[in-house]
This record gives sequence, structure tokens and C-alpha cells, in this order.
Amino acid sequence: MGDSDGKARVRLVDGLLEELLVDFPAVSIRGPRACGKTTTALRFAKSVLRLDRPAENAVVMADPDAALRGLAEPILIDEWQEAPSILGALKRAVDDDSRPGRFILTGSVRGELETDAWPGTGRLVHVTMSPLCMRERLGSLKVRPFIDRVADSGIDELTVPTPALDLRDYVALLPIGGFPEPALKLGPRARPRWLRSYLEQMVTRDARLVDGGRDPTRLMRYVEVLALHTAGIVDVKTLHEAAGISRVTADAYERLASELFLVDVVPAWFTNRTKRLIKAPKRYIIDSGLAASTAKLDERTLMRDHDQLGRLLDTFVAAELRAELPVCESRPRLHHLRTEGGRQEVDLLIELSGHRVIGFEVKASSAPTSLDARHLEWLREQLGERFVHGIVFHTGPRIFSLGDRVSAVPVAAIWG
Repeated sequence: MGDSDGKARVRLVDGLLEELLVDFPAVSIRGPRACGKTTTALRFAKSVLRLDRPAENAVVMADPDAALRGLAEPILIDEWQEAPSILGALKRAVDDDSRPGRFILTGSVRGELETDAWPGTGRLVHVTMSPLCMRERLGSLKVRPFIDRVADSGIDELTVPTPALDLRDYVALLPIGGFPEPALKLGPRARPRWLRSYLEQMVTRDARLVDGGRDPTRLMRYVEVLALHTAGIVDVKTLHEAAGISRVTADAYERLASELFLVDVVPAWFTNRTKRLIKAPKRYIIDSGLAASTAKLDERTLMRDHDQLGRLLDTFVAAELRAELPVCESRPRLHHLRTEGGRQEVDLLIELSGHRVIGFEVKASSAPTSLDARHLEWLREQLGERFVHGIVFHTGPRIFSLGDRVSAVPVAAIWG
């Protein structure tokens, strides 16, 4: 399966950014390093401050207000976390002149934009970018987001690409992931090395921007443990004991990994209608290729280890859905669900506006049965009309019904 041609890929958030710049004075594009934020922002900017360049950084640090004056707008402030004092200058500039479309920020940490230290309310809106999803890689962006299609019509609007993919096709996709060039163009030997180098930079250099007191060796070990448990609901004790660190350190590392967009901590879904739901989060490495590289998994090992194959396929599906969240009209939020003792478990759960729910199970199987849908059927009975649809993602070729508002759908239908 090849990628679309062209140096500058069209991204899902392009249309959203264009709309926001018409209405807001400043827009922040945030997401993992090297996911394409700067390339996307450059489509809209007329001036650029690259704060990861020492010379430009020094000018901004010396006088951030003066650095912004006189530049053609919109002004792209690239990697703002390299010189956080620029946030104060941006606030003052917007307070003085709140015309829309003045500033675009890009950054690879959540950091100060989500704290009370910088009150951006009314001045700045966030857009989160993800690594490339398959729709972006294939250039099939005219299709409505998968989540919106299911929210409106169940499976009626879904299609499957031709030729159909089988399990080995998916196994080939998982270690690739979605980081843009050069990673996508590298071969199976070079790509894990690029991703390993990427991770090493994150836990050594980038982590210091958020929390300079952390030991990069122990942080790397913790991320490696998370990669082996990606898509899992794992007790914190299991994680910190496997990484050889304390509970307090593990909690700090999880916050740090989340701020650096290495890990997505998916919250548990909760409703008063259903008792005995656990509140523990589900942790995902942000990209299946990064997870595979960190855990030292390749196509051969995945075909021999069904547990890791299932985790990585779940991670891949979560990444595909996560990339759609900012542009969906249905205002979705991503959760998971599990009851005490694991008697019922739904891999991923989307809550839509109006408290409506779509449930997802992910199976590395080409022929799911009603047994694979039993937790979705339980959720349907609990929620009644609030239950929009349940989908069992699988690695086979066909879409077919498994019962009332429950269907088996190939993973590739997300981008079909």
C-alpha cells in the first residue's frame, strides 16, 4: 500500500485551521515532534520565528515584544517552548489588537498553554495534530470522518478499500506508523533506528524543557515498559516495578510522557446507569510504529505473538480515530470502558454530543463472531437509545451485521 505523492501533504486539520484563523487572533497547533505541525502551519503563515534556531531564539529571549513587531501576519511562532517568554509577548500583542488571524503557535509540549500561568482564554484556541493517519497518507481526505459517518448512519456510509487487506497487510502497516518523512520512506531496518533516535531525543533533550530533573535512562526504561503494555489497563504498581522506579517517579514520568505527546492516557468512561465501572485509564503509545520500535517488535515477531499483535493493532486503530477527533462535527471524546474484574470491557468508546455512544472492539481476526460482540451487546442493553452503534474491527475483507446496531467492520473501512 503506497503513499500519495507530493512534498506537502494535505492534512485533516487544514480546513479547520483556515476557519479558526478567520475567527481567532491566535491558534496553537500542538502534537508530537515531527508529526508535521510546522509544514502545515507554513501554508498559512506570512512570517516565521523559528525558536529552535539559536540566533532567532536569542533575539526573542532578549526582547520578545520587539521580536513580534513589524512582522507580516499571520506570524508563525515555531516550537514556542524553546523560549516560553514569547507567550507573554503574544498575550500583550493580542490584548492590544485582537484582530483574527495574527499568530500561529506550534509546539511539541502541552506545557504552559494548559496552566493558569498563561491565561489564553479568549485569545488562543488549540488544534491537536497527530502523526499521519492512513487517510492522509493515501490522500483520501474528501471522505467524511469515519466517526461522523458512524454517528449519522451506522455502517450505511462505510466502504472497504480494494483490494481488501488481510492480516499480513495490517501486520506490515503496524511497525511503520505515521510519522512523516523521512521515516515513512525508510526500509524495515532503517525505520526502527530513526524512531529509536527520535525517542532518545525526546527523553533526553525535549524532556528537559518540561522537567529538567528527570533521569533520561530511567525515563527511557519507563517508556519501554509502556510500549510493551500499550493499549493496556495496567496497574501502576506493575509499571513502576517493571521499570525499577518508585510509584511517585512513575506518576511523574507518565505526566511527562503525556506532556511530550509520547503517550495518550485515555480516561475511563463513566455513567450512573452502569455500576462497578473501573476508573483506571488506558495507556497508548501515540503511534504504532513508535510502539513497535520501542518494544523491539517487527513483522516476524508480531506474527508469533498474538498478545503483542492485539496490543499494536489496538494502538493503530486508536491512532486512526484520534487523528479524526479535532475535525469531527459530532464533537467526540475518546474513552475506554471496563467493569470490575474485567467481566465487560470495550476497547475504545466514543462519546458524542448528547451523551450518545459508539463502542469499538479490536480483534486480530478475519472472521469475528457474535461472541466477539458480547461486550458491545451488553453496552447496548445498558444504554438503550443512547447506544448509536457497536463495531468489532477485524482484519478480514467484509462488513457484516452481528446483531441490532452491532457490526463487524474491517479496520481499513476507517479510511475507505
